[in-house]
Amino acid sequence: MLQQAAFFYYWDGAEPHSGMAYENQPGDDRIVATGASGMGISALIVGVDRGFIPRAQGVERLEKIVSFLEKADRYHGAWSHYMNGANGKTMPVFGMLDDGGDLVETSFLMQGLLAARQYFNGPTDREKGLFNRITKLWESVEWDWYRENAASKFLYWHWSPQWGFEIHHPLIGFNEVMVTYLLAIASPTHGVPADMYYSGWASQSENAQNYRQGWSGTADGNHYSNGNTYYGIKLDVGVGPGGPLFFTQYSFLGFEPHQLRDRFTASYFDNNRNIALINRAYCMANPSHYKGYGPDAWGLTASDTPDGYQASAPDKNDDHGTMTLTGALSSFPYTPEASMQAFKHYYRDLGGELWGIYGPRDAYDATVDWVSPIYMGLNQAPIVVMIENYRTGLVWKNFMKNPEAGIILKKLDALSGR
Repeated sequence: MLQQAAFFYYWDGAEPHSGMAYENQPGDDRIVATGASGMGISALIVGVDRGFIPRAQGVERLEKIVSFLEKADRYHGAWSHYMNGANGKTMPVFGMLDDGGDLVETSFLMQGLLAARQYFNGPTDREKGLFNRITKLWESVEWDWYRENAASKFLYWHWSPQWGFEIHHPLIGFNEVMVTYLLAIASPTHGVPADMYYSGWASQSENAQNYRQGWSGTADGNHYSNGNTYYGIKLDVGVGPGGPLFFTQYSFLGFEPHQLRDRFTASYFDNNRNIALINRAYCMANPSHYKGYGPDAWGLTASDTPDGYQASAPDKNDDHGTMTLTGALSSFPYTPEASMQAFKHYYRDLGGELWGIYGPRDAYDATVDWVSPIYMGLNQAPIVVMIENYRTGLVWKNFMKNPEAGIILKKLDALSGR
């Protein structure tokens, strides 16, 4: 029931011309979101496999999305963060510098497309055609361009024909953008050196340390590895007590965390699970004494709040009293019992306020008696996909069927001395 309701955000609620996902609903009906659409493609796989829609309709929808993406504005192969669903033109929602390619949103999109490439890989001409068209899109993303130059140790988030690398935001982990480095390393046509995983993503440089400490306000984990214990739970990798829960979800909708390891942790599945457990333990401790927190109401992450979009996290500086439903619901693979406890509470006890046309609303704040009026494209799909990954591993299995996934794992193991 939960998966089906959230799935329809991307089915009945999709932008009609492109088939892409809206940033949020209700909202500006011109704006489609690249990353949310990639997550919606993964949800489409689940919708077909669960019988929410027939396979033929799923193929038709994916054809519509791919046709739109083939004609939409691209910047050395990368799409922009937001596009006009009617014509594929870039919409610089975040200001004039945001008028080009967004490598992170492109990686979320490509993660969904690559999972779909393997799922919709049947003998019909239409599915064979989709396989080839998705492959062409994948091979045309110039990941190496977003390195800025051959000497750079980092990938950069944005590039614009007018402004170049003016935003100059290096991608430094640990956060939600891990899949960007993984895909960039795996690209058969525009790949980057595998050692950028350690020089960029897990960088030990002063720049990287300052970046981590700057957004988190703590030195814990500023070297990428952490090693501290929070609420009796040891965290191998992560900044502070782990950050928002979408760090454990966006890059792992397709990339299977059980198989991913490096010099800092033997299992990103276990590490992600510990981040979720720390998040829940913090909500149970509730040091700021917000109303409604507890063992069945937890999962601080990014969402709508009474003060607009914020990335809530389990620390006093980033906890504002808003509970985001996708936090616990998209943690099912990591914490199935605790996630089910939260789901029962949200639906059985609070469903009159929190349940609507696309399932659970984005967030609520019991302290100020507020419920979000919207659903968010980045938050409904992880519910659908991560629950399915808990139940059957469907999206994980299909993404990992891509030969590029195995290449990543071999390269990373070789770099890590495993």
